[in-house]
Amino acid sequence: MKEFWAQVLNNRALWVTLLSWFIAQGAKIIIGVCSKKKFNFSWILGTGGMPSSHSAAVVSLAICIGKGLGFNSPFFALSTIFALVTMFDAQTWRRSVGAQAKILNRMMGDLQENKKPIDERLRELVGHTPIEVFVGAIVGVVVALLLYK
Repeated sequence: MKEFWAQVLNNRALWVTLLSWFIAQGAKIIIGVCSKKKFNFSWILGTGGMPSSHSAAVVSLAICIGKGLGFNSPFFALSTIFALVTMFDAQTWRRSVGAQAKILNRMMGDLQENKKPIDERLRELVGHTPIEVFVGAIVGVVVALLLYK
């Protein structure tokens, strides 16, 4: 068990990937505070927004694997496909779910105005725009290139 934790604690790719996520999520919080002039606790672990922390993490992981095992390794190929699927999902399916939530929330508001009790709202910000995904990917590349050796 001690060997397991020693390996986890010394896994640079893991820590650089988590740092990429943390930097992107931190940037999202700073951007939110600056634009909204208030702090929202849900920004700490919430999804959606600029930049995409999911994109930052998966791209950072792919770069770490490429640097560590070679950009011609099957592990780099696997992690790159994983990153592309994750980023595609973030800007298409999850974004579509957010659009549907917005419409349903509007419908629920209309029903409430007619005195029909509906009290639960859907989260509308669950996906990313293409630019949010792209900026998240850039964060992942930069962090991995600077910190993974």
